[in-house]
Amino acid sequence: MGGSAPRRDHRLPVETTSFVDRRGELTEGRELLARARLVTLTGPGGVGKTRLAARLAARVQRAFPDGVRFVHLSGLHDPALVPLAAADALGLHDHSAQPPLDALVEQVRDRRLLLVVDNCEHLAGACARLAAALLHGTEGVRILATSRHRLGLTEEHLLEVRPLPVPDPDGDLSAAEGCPALTLFADRAAAVAPGFRLTRANLASVARLCRRLDGLPLAIELAAVRMRVLDVDQLLDRLDDRYRFLTTGSPAALPRHQTLRAAVAWSHDLCTGPEQLVWSRLSVLAGAFDLETAEAVCADTTPRPTTAHPPPADIRLPVPAVRPLARGSEPTRLTDAPAIRPGPAEALTGVVALSAVPPPMLRADAVLEAVAGLVDKSVLCRESGPDGVRYRLLDTLRQYGLEQLRRTPGEETAARRRQRDWMLRRAEACERDWFGPRQPEIVARLRADRDNLRAALDFSLTTPGEARAGLRLAGALWFHWHACGAPREGLYWLDRALAAHPEPTRERARGLWVAGLLVAATQDFPRGRGLAADALALARSLGDTAEAAHAEYVIGVIRLFGGDLPGALRHFEATVARGRVPGQHLSLVGLDQVELACALGFLGEADRAVEVCERALRLCERHGEQWVRSYLLRMLALAHTVRGDRARAEEHAREALRLKLAVHDVIGIALTLDLLASIAVGHGDHEHAAVLLGGADRVWADIDAGRWGAPALTSARRDSEQRAGRALGREAFERAHRRGAALALAELVGHALREPATAEPAAPPPHEDTAVRLTRRETEVARLVAEGLANQQIADRLVIARRTAEGHVERILSKLGFSNRSQIAAWVTAQR
Repeated sequence: MGGSAPRRDHRLPVETTSFVDRRGELTEGRELLARARLVTLTGPGGVGKTRLAARLAARVQRAFPDGVRFVHLSGLHDPALVPLAAADALGLHDHSAQPPLDALVEQVRDRRLLLVVDNCEHLAGACARLAAALLHGTEGVRILATSRHRLGLTEEHLLEVRPLPVPDPDGDLSAAEGCPALTLFADRAAAVAPGFRLTRANLASVARLCRRLDGLPLAIELAAVRMRVLDVDQLLDRLDDRYRFLTTGSPAALPRHQTLRAAVAWSHDLCTGPEQLVWSRLSVLAGAFDLETAEAVCADTTPRPTTAHPPPADIRLPVPAVRPLARGSEPTRLTDAPAIRPGPAEALTGVVALSAVPPPMLRADAVLEAVAGLVDKSVLCRESGPDGVRYRLLDTLRQYGLEQLRRTPGEETAARRRQRDWMLRRAEACERDWFGPRQPEIVARLRADRDNLRAALDFSLTTPGEARAGLRLAGALWFHWHACGAPREGLYWLDRALAAHPEPTRERARGLWVAGLLVAATQDFPRGRGLAADALALARSLGDTAEAAHAEYVIGVIRLFGGDLPGALRHFEATVARGRVPGQHLSLVGLDQVELACALGFLGEADRAVEVCERALRLCERHGEQWVRSYLLRMLALAHTVRGDRARAEEHAREALRLKLAVHDVIGIALTLDLLASIAVGHGDHEHAAVLLGGADRVWADIDAGRWGAPALTSARRDSEQRAGRALGREAFERAHRRGAALALAELVGHALREPATAEPAAPPPHEDTAVRLTRRETEVARLVAEGLANQQIADRLVIARRTAEGHVERILSKLGFSNRSQIAAWVTAQR
């Protein structure tokens, strides 16, 4: 999309394993999307709906000039968050006062895009409302959904995703080697048993095995992992034993969901005791997670409590050490698996209890080994994240793990509490480090952790006795909600947390001023002022000078952007003269000076504004800070514009824009583009100004369908438009404006900086020499990908491990900013 920075978590999922032929479904899906605006892929769990949706979206993405975005819902459980998750996937940052769904529709009303909404079944009502609003409120938005059940809209077209066809093992198998189910098994088996391939000798057994698994891709993949220690016939015998054991007394044929359940249960039985325990505890995590999070949630770092959980202020859990996942770890032997035998109830359901007694204590180093084992067994998916390697449980395996966890009383609550405590520690560590050089890293990490932050907040606000910790977590993330373009979601959580914790505590004082700041971002100044005033009164009654100073900052901001410039000037002159109070966050100390300079600049006192900015810049430079520094640079640019020094103004504005892109401050980006357009008009470069204004309009549209900001800001913007329009003429101005609106954010920033964009291009043009960005081996792998080889075939060709080949492919995708293998192939062709 043109107005938002592309983010890898909402692009199409990267394919790290080969895609088994679904040509019929792909053809039918493309035809449906060509004539219908809502297509739902339905089918049982484990049948491959998500994978097919991603491949289908990749095939049709050229038809959508405003892009294809992927909304992951498997880690979401609150229906109210569905429109916010969709807006987040689309790169929208709503600062309006409209209901979230109305704002979303308004922002995409004129766009042509495809929204892939994955795993709708547990939020079917909310997904149906989202789809209906988009279908009725827009003309160019199409929706591709995946769900075990239809959404129930009259506009909905269904595409049933069936299990892979399997030939009769006792029939003619002469053409069976091209069968998708058998190909899938052979590909995954070769990954753990190098050299395995389909032969006349094993073809019937593989066909019998795949038929036993009803052709379900997930079940086939889980079974193929066992080829590390068994051959096909042994695998089939043991699987048959397992199925008979699970279905004793039931003459009826297994329905497909029970087939998958049996395959998952069998895979679970073959895990070691620690692997089973880690699997179950990891099931409380939502979305992808890193090793630190796995250790924090799964390891028993303190003895199990016999009393109630201590209040949030007393949380003192140690932080587990960070260690890289060991590569090439020893595969788990079948003999290592515990001999678990289900009772009568489990035999009918396929659920096996871990133990009737509390599980043993689990150390962090044991978690590391268990994670390695679960990756080897294909229980955990390993993927690249913005902050390094991350892991993910497929939804079917997560649900099974949760059932196991719940069989021991108190285990689920304990695991969720550990997860919440870890998210709180991580959020507070990020807050402490925010005024420093790690801001881009913090932004990426918290974005990657968004699903788990939501899960932690939801646990805190739905579990008796945990609301104070939830309010503490929501308040600790103030900089994330405010600086990184998520005010709507932050306000949602703060409203819930404040209602759940009315007691007069420090957490409430903070929650009130943060809520006031986020409300003010939606231009609801009266409510924001009331919340900030309540925060100030409570903080003073508690004797908390830091939270009082934070609340005072919000009151001053509302005066400034509410149009009371003299009042704002007096306010910030007083707070800056007072200096930092103990415990006051340095970001807010710096922002006091930013707002003082802003008030001075609006009132024409440019020399004083420059003096304030230069003093505050020294504070930022001592700490390596970027976000506050970007605002100070922008204010310096504004002050130099007032002075008439447009060269220095442009220099400062460009540097401000560069920093704002690094931390994805969308409001700051829009404001700075407006300022650069004004400077360009002053230089007489009217076409450049018109391009910037077009791009800024697209960014503003991603923030709010109206115009955000103080009257002084909007009046300056209108002046730039009028002057550029008169100089160029209407037709030329609109042509340049449209050109700016069509640029992706990284391209737009590059244009504003008068240099090529560097952040995540959609695809390099044919003439761009990016080959130097790949190593010799990566270039070789890219060429093999272009030939259509899967990872195992690449590994065989280069005589390397499959995981090594997968790692090369992941790095190529990351370096080139691509989301799938077909883009690599196109790039290789362009290079040639």
